[in-house]
Amino acid sequence: MHAITIAEPGGPEALVWDEVPDPVPGEGEMLVEVAAGAVNRADLLQRQGFYDPPPGSSPYPGLECSGRIAEVGPGVSGWAVGDEVCALLAGGGYAEKVAVPAGQLLPVPEGVSLTQAAALPEVVCTVWSNVFMIAHLRPGETLLVHGGSSGIGTIAIQLAKAVGAKVAVTAGSKEKLERCAELGADILIDYREQDFVEEIKQATGGAGADVILDIMGAKYLDRNVRALAVNGRLAIIGLQGGVKGELNLGALLAKRAAITATSLRSRPLEEKAAIVAAVREHVWPLLKAGQVRPVVDREIPMNDAAEAHRVVEESGHVGKVVLVVP
Repeated sequence: MHAITIAEPGGPEALVWDEVPDPVPGEGEMLVEVAAGAVNRADLLQRQGFYDPPPGSSPYPGLECSGRIAEVGPGVSGWAVGDEVCALLAGGGYAEKVAVPAGQLLPVPEGVSLTQAAALPEVVCTVWSNVFMIAHLRPGETLLVHGGSSGIGTIAIQLAKAVGAKVAVTAGSKEKLERCAELGADILIDYREQDFVEEIKQATGGAGADVILDIMGAKYLDRNVRALAVNGRLAIIGLQGGVKGELNLGALLAKRAAITATSLRSRPLEEKAAIVAAVREHVWPLLKAGQVRPVVDREIPMNDAAEAHRVVEESGHVGKVVLVVP
């Protein structure tokens, strides 16, 4: 088969469409013939040499894909060759075939194309696990999403609105904020021109955000705590703004607030399977009903993954960039 390989860490040109051995599904795994994958910022970090795959997983980038089951591995039931699926991966999505633990497979949702489905697993599992399973966003509460026009952001907006929450977003341009509004965002904050702490306080009558989904890390840590409501929950899922910040524990204590930080890729198989099962139960019906939809900015041939990485690095996209197997 062909896959995107990284001989040496570097820029987008380090991504090479090369011939490699086919994967072999092990106990409890499926072999999926990939139709499409999607780009995540973790892929950019892997390409640069900063985010190695977990031990035992595929060396190729790609944390999600869609396709058809080509082979059912030993010890697996409930799936058949030819089933259209999408999958959460620890790696290997930038390839023509990938071996996937059965617990990380999802059927392609009704009403979603096979290609579009590649844009769902990583972002939906990330949002559902952090905003709902950990932070327990409830109807009537306010969610603040940093990077509202990103793949994570576009799904977070829709899921929060679907459960009856109010949604605030930050983004870096009027155009991106307009796209967030189209998806249901109620409070639009241009982080280049406005102070999100003041804006969220003003929009909530001084209360603040009940839940904050943060991709920035250290750079926003102090301001995020100030933006939280009493009993607020800050969920950190990215470190684009650095890894070390100063935390005012007094402010956190006064608000009886909580901070969690998670990554999805390195979680044990059982935890990933539990998240995938929860997503299938709670989110897949929303996709079928049309209340939530994948937001795909553009499709690019997988053998031109370098161009896809350039697009994501420039941050001009809204939603996901999808890689289609040529």
